[in-house]
Amino acid sequence: MKHEHKTMVKLLSIFGFLLFFLGCGGETDPAKLFSIQLEGKQNKFQQNQEIGVSIKNKKDIEISDVTYTMDGKQLPLSNGKIKLELPTLGSKILVAKISFGEESVEINKKIKLLAATAPEIYTYDIVNTYPHDPTAYTQGLEFSEGVLYESTGKKGASTVRKVNFETGEILQKIDMDNSVFGEGITLLNNQLYHLTWQSGLGYVYDPSNLEKIKNFSYGESREGWGLCNDGNKLFKSDGTEKIWFLDPTTLEEQGYIETVTNQSIFNKANELEYVDGKIYANVYQKESMMIIDATSGAIEGVINFGGLKGKVKKGPEWDDTNSVLNGVAYHPGRKTFFVTGKNWDKLFEVKIRKKN
Repeated sequence: MKHEHKTMVKLLSIFGFLLFFLGCGGETDPAKLFSIQLEGKQNKFQQNQEIGVSIKNKKDIEISDVTYTMDGKQLPLSNGKIKLELPTLGSKILVAKISFGEESVEINKKIKLLAATAPEIYTYDIVNTYPHDPTAYTQGLEFSEGVLYESTGKKGASTVRKVNFETGEILQKIDMDNSVFGEGITLLNNQLYHLTWQSGLGYVYDPSNLEKIKNFSYGESREGWGLCNDGNKLFKSDGTEKIWFLDPTTLEEQGYIETVTNQSIFNKANELEYVDGKIYANVYQKESMMIIDATSGAIEGVINFGGLKGKVKKGPEWDDTNSVLNGVAYHPGRKTFFVTGKNWDKLFEVKIRKKN
């Protein structure tokens, strides 16, 4: 009897809810009953900004409570405003849970959460210039114990190599299969990680002899572009606004940040290097580099490398469209950056500073 009573109460509750919506003109879609109204009817806001918010009540239903959340974090309402105090930026969904009577519904609104301030402008000073293989279509660059590791691209010309950065001498090299277009590299926990562009596969090598340990496949990320690491996880760019986090053991994607300025979401991060909480990222096909906060995705600075390409001699494999700045490696002992480009005959050691 108790079971039957509970079933009857549940049925009556569902029936009452259906009657409620029928009384609202037959509408059963919460979005047709309520909508989120934001201050100024905007959809772009900045991190930590306070914005006015209200619920448009299309059927004059008596609302008992409204709570707002974003990325699972509750945003308390104070004087009709919520504060967009979130650790990460980019495309977000504001969720409003609306309670009325004994029922509740959720509605949402897409917004773009941008950086709080504009990027600062940086420039560079050349410390040293070294020879670089002009046949190398550079895709990845990283130092480990004083040795420069480099990966190159193009089908039929993709390699992974160790280089004496002072002389340009190739110390060791492996050639990729002719079907593969090589991309970025990074070294972590005595393993060398390497991406391919559109093959959907990455590789792990023993850095001592460049012997392959295993392959790994991509998850939701679109392609393979750049790689770096913070000592615990890998960061992977894929040609979109996203920089993905990869577990170095399983190589599974565990989330991402989106790269944004104070005005827009930006999708041109290519080769990557991590230094002290920041990701330095080549801007695809541009003579500039971004300084990205590795936690939030905010583009905090832009380094103008204009003029560097003009110091390079154009060799037989030079292509005015594609022979662009690409490749960045930080030397922790020297506290300088090393940069080059695709088919450049020079490797530049530079110091980066704010532009006066």
